[in-house]
Amino acid sequence: MKDSTTPRRPRKAAMAAMSVLLVLLLALNAAAAVLVPPNYSMINNFFNQGPSEAETAQAGADSAEMTREIASEGIILLENRDGALPLDRGTRVNLFGYGSRDTVYGGSGSGSGDSSGNVTMVQGLRNAGFEVNQELADFYDARFKERTGVGYTGNNFDINEPPVGEYSAELLGNARDFSDVALVVISRLGGEGADLPMEMGQAESEVGTSGSATSIGVQGGDAGKHYLELQQVEIEMLDMVKENFATVVVLLNCANAMELGFLEDTDIDAALWLGCLGSTGCDAVGGVLSGAVNPSGRTTSTFAYAVESAPSYYSFGDYDYTNATYTNTSPIAPASEPDNYHYVDYVEGIYVGYRYYETAAADGYIDYDATVQYPFGYGRSYTAFEQEISAFRDDGAAVSMDVTVTNTGSAAGRDVVQVYYTAPYTPGGIEKSHVVLAGFGKTGPLEPGESETVNVSFTYEDMASYDYSGVKLQGGAYVLEAGDYEIKLMGNSHEVIDSRTVSVARDAVYRDGFDGPRSTDGAAAVNRFDDATWGEDVTYVSRADWAGTMPARRAPRSREAKAEIVSALTADEYANDPGDPDITYADHGLTLADMGGLAYEDPQWEKLLEQVSVEEMTNLLSNGGWCTETVASVGKPYCTEVDGPNGINNIMAGVTGNQYTGQSVLGCTWNRELAGRMGETYAREAAAYHISGLYAPGLNIFRSPFSGRNYEYFSEDGFHTGKMAAAEIQGIQSQGVYCYAKHFAVNDSETNRDQGGLCTWVNEQAMREVYLRGFELAVKEGGSKGMMAAFNRLGTTNCAESYQLLTEVLRDEWGFRGAVVTDCIMQLSYVNADRCVRAGCDLQLALMNLNAVSEETAGTTTGRQAMRGSTHNILYMVANSGALEISKAPAPVWLFIAVGADAVLLGLCAFYFVRRHQRMKRWKTARTADAPGGDRA
Repeated sequence: MKDSTTPRRPRKAAMAAMSVLLVLLLALNAAAAVLVPPNYSMINNFFNQGPSEAETAQAGADSAEMTREIASEGIILLENRDGALPLDRGTRVNLFGYGSRDTVYGGSGSGSGDSSGNVTMVQGLRNAGFEVNQELADFYDARFKERTGVGYTGNNFDINEPPVGEYSAELLGNARDFSDVALVVISRLGGEGADLPMEMGQAESEVGTSGSATSIGVQGGDAGKHYLELQQVEIEMLDMVKENFATVVVLLNCANAMELGFLEDTDIDAALWLGCLGSTGCDAVGGVLSGAVNPSGRTTSTFAYAVESAPSYYSFGDYDYTNATYTNTSPIAPASEPDNYHYVDYVEGIYVGYRYYETAAADGYIDYDATVQYPFGYGRSYTAFEQEISAFRDDGAAVSMDVTVTNTGSAAGRDVVQVYYTAPYTPGGIEKSHVVLAGFGKTGPLEPGESETVNVSFTYEDMASYDYSGVKLQGGAYVLEAGDYEIKLMGNSHEVIDSRTVSVARDAVYRDGFDGPRSTDGAAAVNRFDDATWGEDVTYVSRADWAGTMPARRAPRSREAKAEIVSALTADEYANDPGDPDITYADHGLTLADMGGLAYEDPQWEKLLEQVSVEEMTNLLSNGGWCTETVASVGKPYCTEVDGPNGINNIMAGVTGNQYTGQSVLGCTWNRELAGRMGETYAREAAAYHISGLYAPGLNIFRSPFSGRNYEYFSEDGFHTGKMAAAEIQGIQSQGVYCYAKHFAVNDSETNRDQGGLCTWVNEQAMREVYLRGFELAVKEGGSKGMMAAFNRLGTTNCAESYQLLTEVLRDEWGFRGAVVTDCIMQLSYVNADRCVRAGCDLQLALMNLNAVSEETAGTTTGRQAMRGSTHNILYMVANSGALEISKAPAPVWLFIAVGADAVLLGLCAFYFVRRHQRMKRWKTARTADAPGGDRA
């Protein structure tokens, strides 16, 4: 029997507990070994809530002030009968319309933001000095409904306007007693994942959704109507207001071009287009209504009386191939049933927006005044301006026009100068729009009687048309045809102020063997998308035969794909040449910090790239989801990248910054200098959050007013888009933040965009003159270092896998140097990383190796050469930015927790085993002393 002095033997239970701790320690370290190196950025983004409030307060305040300035310049005065606006400061106003409570500040999806702290419509009016009827505001508060289903890729189009029966006689009587002025807010929502309903009476499955879009709400709408016209409940509300109030002002809170014929009712005294207002845009609304701000915005869409008048209307929406299917096998969102491949035909060719309406009217095909309510470039002011051509220079290669603008009215204000050209056209020849925007500028604030001269310059090359069909030369080329070109100073796309004429003596063909490439091109443009142009039997609209080519009804919802299309959609090929030399490896002691400012072709790059292993390249290329990963061999840190065009939206961490106006409002300012300053301000806020790259700006086109994402694009015109985007990109990148212009290319609708890859059939002239033009200017003038490939396909080729798009056009023709990333493809299986890297798409916007390059690439000489090229592109983008400094954020909290947990577990295990060893030693000593013949003290 042991006495009290005998040491106890260590217990098995304690040993088991310590074993569990040891297993946890080993598991923690194993998880760190597996997860952290390839996904450090992802983990950091997910757990890191950003810098302290003190770090971002000033940047956020600057961004909020910039939002107010953009909204002030982007709001458009559509109507102002008898000088109804501005209203006197201190005026009592009644605020009607459900949109006064459910105001649209932005759209849904990656371009969305946090609206919870935004200035409301009521606050904005009060901040401008107006008294607002609180009883009426309470009425809408009591009827507010949260829009369900509005998420990252979803939307809700319910019309929640209260019926007129809910406005009591007492409420209306009190409102009349309060004021004879009524402001009526009409709102429409848009966003990622779903286009706007073209039929309010159809069920969700008939509307046509895309991706994970959910809750397509059409409650409260009228069967037989679309979302962009007033619904009966809104008509009745507006009639009620007109009957009860002397002054009625309509405020259109919508990014998309609505049918606005109702504004011609003389009982409506004024109307403002507001767009999506962002954090402080409602302050701008109050400022415009009070006259503190003179509206100077101009439309970037053509507002037709009926949307059905546009040719694109007849080929927009949900179209399926009946004999071509695929099954999504992504581990994130695998499909249980196969889905049909989808398609869309860009039947209108180049005749998008004003290019159609102005040309069809010039040819006598339509009655312009009966068809178009507000032209592209339209907007009114509280003052009056005169514009005149004060100087005109033509040196045979370029045109330069000086326009003197004089404020002839009684209030200070800004004006927009717009210059268009009319090119010579031969029926049956190269398609030409009657007018094409050639340049624009905006004055500063002009006092009454004050003048300013605005210069607009462009080259002859800029007036060349793309001949895709071989009118002048088979195989395609830009052609400047001989003849007279009218250079027009215009108030908008329809109203000519003055003009000059330049004459071109002979055809200039910009192709090798003729006049060579355009001066801004590295390689001559030739047909590179014949498969998308002629892969389907699409009849494109032609001004040579309006009646014979103009669609007259909506296209059928489905058709059978030709055998060659089915074959191309199911092809799975890789370009591997066993004769390609392998890459070499060497340690030259270089770091990425040594490469800043070096040309892309500098030999030092090859030395740096030789230091990067295949494993590092695989990790870098495969895990580009909201980051670029660490490359330890060259000292590249992780770099955080976030959405989007309208403000910081770090969906991984749930961190948002200031919510800017919709990018469409920035477009309506027609102010490139302001776009540049916006870019600078936005980038400084991003840098304060230690964000190195932005998925912005958005450069797709308002092909249709029903496109869900028009709120985050600039315009229906590619040139206007490119000029505004180039200025914004210059501003962003001047602060060391790089940006990915998106979505490259021809991704102008949401329906089916990511469902098996939407097959887009479009002719190459339309691509180059309309849909690619903005991206071209973003590269050539903006110097964009990044580009995001679109979800859709050009013909049957996914944009992220198109060598023609990403290498031949983007890099060889335009001279792009930088990185291309896919759109978010984590839930998709049809985007192939091996084909991407060979085509010139460098990064997979995915995490955890969900779409990694395979041994077909990492294990072949051809593949490794392509991987090295992509690594060069990514590292070049990062080195020529401020990312190395911006990325120096404090170590994230999660890392301290992980290391701390590791240390605690290790300490507990060490403490236990030391104590156990001591106890075991004492126990053994005691046992030895108790044994027969032992020496016990």
